Amino acid sequence: MPQTAAVISGIQRMVLYETRARYFLVGSNHAQTKHRVLKIDRTEPKDLVIIDDKHVYNQQEVRELLSRLDLGNRTKMGQKGSSGLSRAVSAFGIVGFVRFLEGYYIVLITKRRKMADIGGHSIYKIEDTTMIYIPNDSVRVSHPDEARYVRIFQNVDLSSNFYFSYSYDLSHSLQYNLTLLQRPYELWSAAPPLTKEEEHTQGKQDSFDIFEDEGLPTQVVYGLQNEPYYKYVWNGKLLERIKDIVHPDWLMYIIHGFCGQSKLLIYGRPVHITLIARRSSKFAGTRFLKRGANCEGDVANEVETEQIVHDASVTSFTAGSYSSYVQVRGSVPLYWSQDISTMMPKPPIRLDQADPYANIAALHFDQMLQRFGSPIIILNLVKKREKRKHEKILSEELYPAVINLNQFLPPDHRIDYIAWDMARYTKSKLCNVLDRLSMIAENVVKRTGFFINRSDFYCHTLRPDDRWRDIGGSVTSTGRLQTGVLRTNCVDCLDRTNTAQFMVGKCALAYQLYALGMIDKPKLQFDTDCVRLFEELYEDHGDTLSLQYGGSQLVHRVKTYRKIAPWTQHSKDIMQTLSRYYSNAFSDADRQDAINLFLQVYQPSEGKAHLWELPTDFYLHQRSTMALQHNRHSYTFWWSEGVLSYLPVPYNEVACENTMKTIKVRRMNQFDESVDIYTEFFKPYELTSFDDTFCIGMTNSAREFMPKSVGVDPSPFTVRKPEETGKSVLGKSSKEETILQRKTAASAPPPPSEEAISSTSEDDSEEDRDDEGSVSQRSTPIKLLTESGESGRTQEEVQLQQAMTDRILAECPAEEDLLIYERFAHLGENQHTVEKTERINLANIICLEPVSHFKDDSIYVVSLPQVDRGSHEMFVSHVMTGHGQVRALCREDMLMYREYVKNRYM
Repeated sequence: MPQTAAVISGIQRMVLYETRARYFLVGSNHAQTKHRVLKIDRTEPKDLVIIDDKHVYNQQEVRELLSRLDLGNRTKMGQKGSSGLSRAVSAFGIVGFVRFLEGYYIVLITKRRKMADIGGHSIYKIEDTTMIYIPNDSVRVSHPDEARYVRIFQNVDLSSNFYFSYSYDLSHSLQYNLTLLQRPYELWSAAPPLTKEEEHTQGKQDSFDIFEDEGLPTQVVYGLQNEPYYKYVWNGKLLERIKDIVHPDWLMYIIHGFCGQSKLLIYGRPVHITLIARRSSKFAGTRFLKRGANCEGDVANEVETEQIVHDASVTSFTAGSYSSYVQVRGSVPLYWSQDISTMMPKPPIRLDQADPYANIAALHFDQMLQRFGSPIIILNLVKKREKRKHEKILSEELYPAVINLNQFLPPDHRIDYIAWDMARYTKSKLCNVLDRLSMIAENVVKRTGFFINRSDFYCHTLRPDDRWRDIGGSVTSTGRLQTGVLRTNCVDCLDRTNTAQFMVGKCALAYQLYALGMIDKPKLQFDTDCVRLFEELYEDHGDTLSLQYGGSQLVHRVKTYRKIAPWTQHSKDIMQTLSRYYSNAFSDADRQDAINLFLQVYQPSEGKAHLWELPTDFYLHQRSTMALQHNRHSYTFWWSEGVLSYLPVPYNEVACENTMKTIKVRRMNQFDESVDIYTEFFKPYELTSFDDTFCIGMTNSAREFMPKSVGVDPSPFTVRKPEETGKSVLGKSSKEETILQRKTAASAPPPPSEEAISSTSEDDSEEDRDDEGSVSQRSTPIKLLTESGESGRTQEEVQLQQAMTDRILAECPAEEDLLIYERFAHLGENQHTVEKTERINLANIICLEPVSHFKDDSIYVVSLPQVDRGSHEMFVSHVMTGHGQVRALCREDMLMYREYVKNRYM
């Protein structure tokens, strides 16, 4: 049956060549076997003229083309000293083209760094870029404000948390990308035929087959190229000018947010945990300047966080086991803002516009229904009780809006609203905040489920778990789908939100590892290597998002809410608070201007007010407020057409007519470089180095967190004391005498009952803490040797003690010792009486069955394994080839050789 595969970009490296009248951008794949050329005109002062001949060149043709260009652009025909074609820069991708008041600039990626691998698809981080002015100096029309716009544009640091991939769509989730590949191939076989231009794009050598006379059929693969989700694409506007002109391989979309990957070693079995955060490019900005939502339903500080867990021992998407879980953070979807002109640490919250029919919230939740399905669960963490109304204003407006929208939805797909004052519970000494969050997380994950691309293990049926039976989502023939999403918010969506998302992610991680067969119960405890690794990954994720939106790192972390943070953390929190206040007061306005210019929300032009002259950017992000809406959104049927008919499955993941329009399908050869992910990742035909192959500096649970002492359980799910981590044990001196306690995950405290969710903070008394401290501890005391102990003995003393031991064992015991032993044995018999009836046959009690597939299971005799006929013939052929006797080629050999010749030399 034909398969489907994602199309790999054919342009991964490029070189920019320069003449006086043209720029020639030569792009090639990683193996440099296929090349494309883009010609950019430099004689136009304010217009962008790009020509793509849509032809695929081989290496020899590109060299001849560049030689002809070099020869034709020299000032004198016989002059060799001054070259007519000079090499300007080498790059790895195009960020886009931008124009201010003069001509166009091209932004190229000049340095990259590999950050993660997902199913053989590499994810890169932009390390450095260059911005090149296209028009020649002879036609350049200078403008006095051009340099200022360039400085504002370059304030967006592209080397800070911008990511891209040549073969994996980072704007979509793993669930979307894999379900797209798992659709029935009848949908792709019925795809419309390619146009003449697209047929010409594939090149003549793609249709030429030197073995067509042999009658060997070509194995067909449907190559899929999907449109990105532009909400999370940050250079969509910069590529919009050339999108319909050039080949799709030239277009490379980047996301902004966070990407991190860590390795969890489970007794040597590698499991990769990847965290990807996608920041929305709609209504993007800084903390106090972007609050609430715009008129299109896009909210400020909207970030989609996805955690991917996969067994790294198998790389392929088709054969490997992959699981993911998605959650969202974002500002409260209302018209609200904060006035920063008062220079207060917490400016008052004000509602800018009344929305009695919750139109803005309806637009926002309609987007979420299309992308995530149902149920949508809102976790509102803002304060409920305040002396002066501040955060409570948002809750009083959001809750009625949700009630209004729910009355028109079917009961099974209504929006769930959970309000919990996290700040108030944190101040209470009688309440454990993370216990409450873990209960909320358990209920959320059970309702939404998670994604996994394999069916349940049979052991889950043999040893069922009560939690696993109640898991939600959609069950398919190939695994499970996540339906619905958790949307978490506080006021800033930074500190409290990150801790809540960590607890939900920790709960989902337990279910993911259980579904992958890594643990026997879907439960993870704190102070294990696994949770410490995941907590470190989430703190890096939170710090990065906080720097992007708030100007500083996290102020309150998971350790703060666990109340185990060291005393030095308080001073760091004060410094982060001051840093955040300084950034919001003095530098956020410049950062907001840079974001508006980079995302092309504001486009400079002659006769238009400059960006720095605008009193506010409100109308840049609220475009529909300047015109009358002819097609108003319904207040009752507020969802898009066709969304409800597919719920709880997301509308974007359904194979319907509208979603199929965004996918381009091409019939390709199975061994084509554009779909061969094995060759793309492992590069078997190239000479690679260790630095290139192992360039990801991942956090390793065995190296970073597992204790280095002898006799400690190496399982990453064993609860350890804080001083038992690998970093702290290494720093201890040899004079210390410690007791290493090993507590298994089964001996951890049980979770609180579900009734505790509705109880008050006073009910969470110190009884929970006492129960937590009175856990049965199965500890194995191991005293470390000190200098004054046995390690200080000399070699002579050891030899003397060994000789005395041998002498005692060689002599017969005395009669007094035997009499004492008989009395001891007789006393034991009287205490434990055993009825002596018939003789016990051990064969009836101990049943020894062979556990091996061999006939003879012994350390002395092992039968030879059975070898099938195909393996035997392959071995004989290999031996005969070594002696110079080559067998006749079969059909598979001809196919392999044909693809090799075609990809290498055609």
